Amino acid sequence: MADLTELAGVAVEAARDHESVEAYAEEARRTEVTAHKGEVEGLTFAESRGVGIRLIANGRLGYAYAADPSLEEVREALARARESAELATEDEFNALPPAEPIEPISALFRQDQAALVTERKVSVALDLEHLAVSADPRVTKVDQAGYGDAVSRVAIASTGGVNAEYGRTDCWAVVSALAEQDGETQAGWSFRVARELGELDWGSVANEAVERSARLLGAVKPASGRVPVVLDPFAGSSFLGVLAGALSAESVQKQRSLFADLLGEAVGSPLLTLVDDGRTLDGPAAATFDDEGVPTGRTELIAHGTLMAFLHNTYTARRGATDSTANAKRGGYRTPPGVGTTNFFVLPGTTPVSDILRQAEGGVLIQDVSGVHSGANPISGEFSVGATGLRIQGGEVGEPLREMTVASTVPEMLKGIAAVGDDLRFFTAVGVPTILFAEMTVAGV
Repeated sequence: MADLTELAGVAVEAARDHESVEAYAEEARRTEVTAHKGEVEGLTFAESRGVGIRLIANGRLGYAYAADPSLEEVREALARARESAELATEDEFNALPPAEPIEPISALFRQDQAALVTERKVSVALDLEHLAVSADPRVTKVDQAGYGDAVSRVAIASTGGVNAEYGRTDCWAVVSALAEQDGETQAGWSFRVARELGELDWGSVANEAVERSARLLGAVKPASGRVPVVLDPFAGSSFLGVLAGALSAESVQKQRSLFADLLGEAVGSPLLTLVDDGRTLDGPAAATFDDEGVPTGRTELIAHGTLMAFLHNTYTARRGATDSTANAKRGGYRTPPGVGTTNFFVLPGTTPVSDILRQAEGGVLIQDVSGVHSGANPISGEFSVGATGLRIQGGEVGEPLREMTVASTVPEMLKGIAAVGDDLRFFTAVGVPTILFAEMTVAGV
């Protein structure tokens, strides 16, 4: 079986003189284990391998892919990409990026994790569930308890001189615990990601899920009003997805972003700095290059409240007369690259969470939100989302709250940041610390 570098190279070698050709090859091995009532509920293995080929000729783009291909099947995919390009509309901004030096990140791949035996993965999932149902008498079952990991590799080559590859390991643990008391049920979840099991701290996932479910028991609907609002990292991460879309140059160039005409202007509190960094190992999306071979780096999108940049791939950069920020993203080898985030996070502040709670007296700590993506307008930034959380009294969390909505606009929300915590935490590729907003509308449903 040909390795990924060889598969990608074959496509490039078959390019004609007037063609720009890029081959993106990837392979992944994924394992997921779920536990229920002390037994393995599910054990799945999945493997994928394939090559996607992008061909540009006279500004016309063609794309084709082949799953688990032989060398000949890669050549056939190239021929299909060529045929597709002949039917495409000419676009002067279609181009492949030039080759640049790429600095490796050796810590992305952990050999011990790649060699981890299935029995150990199963035991972690079972232990996760056992911990969750043993930590608090009000929690006797879980909606989900599981462990997963992946070993993957990417190689890319192009007629522009790009020729690079990297491997990575990832693992994660998730628990959704159910707390019950007097006929009431409340759910709480926790999730962590790491490069290898020894860094995962999976035991805290079970304990945190239990705490987050049990502390909501006895929740009541709050009275409506404008109060200080604290988003914990779980809730805050949901809102970052809205910002990621709005900061994509793809959205900006289509006039589908609330930030479209605000470059260089103040869009948030001076306490807010929002970063995309493809090389920080603190986040799980670190990679040596993006999905079209541009070396990853750090982009300050919002610096001390001022909008500084948008996320670009090569196409949007050419269209915007700027440089790629190494944010080309694919859904896999089957799709050409669009624009997406790497490690996308709010820079932590210096304020301890205990101080934030004291500053938010009489307000609400939001621990879970629902409907952010469907309830937020990407152009106006208006949103109204469902939430659960706890009232803040005496500098501590107190009475649990349910069936409430939080409403505001993204611009008002960003400008209303009154404190940023020192507890940055990543959820998948999104990272956020605890954040205090001076005032937002909270209403009982």
